[in-house]
Amino acid sequence: MKNELIVFISPEGKVMLEVDGIRGPSCLDVTKALEESLGRVTERKKKPAFHAEETLEAVSLSCEEAR
Repeated sequence: MKNELIVFISPEGKVMLEVDGIRGPSCLDVTKALEESLGRVTERKKKPAFHAEETLEAVSLSCEEAR
């Protein structure tokens, strides 16, 4: 699953942010700057992924010198 930040804006101007693809509380880091620039947070709903353990993907690379 890819990481996404989805922004919904209602006709009345209410903004809702939704984060998909990020597990654990690090999703708050993704929304922090927008939240600060938009004003006061009036409600926060945490999805089940918020309470899940954060996972890190490890990538192993091996390189050979080109000849």
